[in-house]
Amino acid sequence: MNTTAAPPAQPRNPLHGITLEMMLTALAAHYGWAGLAERIPVRCFSSQPSVPSSLKFLRKTPWAREKVESLYLFMLRERRREQRS
Repeated sequence: MNTTAAPPAQPRNPLHGITLEMMLTALAAHYGWAGLAERIPVRCFSSQPSVPSSLKFLRKTPWAREKVESLYLFMLRERRREQRS
């Protein structure tokens, strides 16, 4: 008998399968580092920003990661609205 169950499928979760690095890269491409720093005021976005340094900070800082995830979801909704117009 297999004691490890497969993780449940999450077809309605827009973050399922999206890594923090993928989110950060997409946000930086969409808003730019300056735009990210305006929306989420943390030093890793405003002072010599890079994906590796930002990932290091975000992995240790749950509140900042939540803000990045929320902004990513907002960006996805924004893009969907723009495509409909």
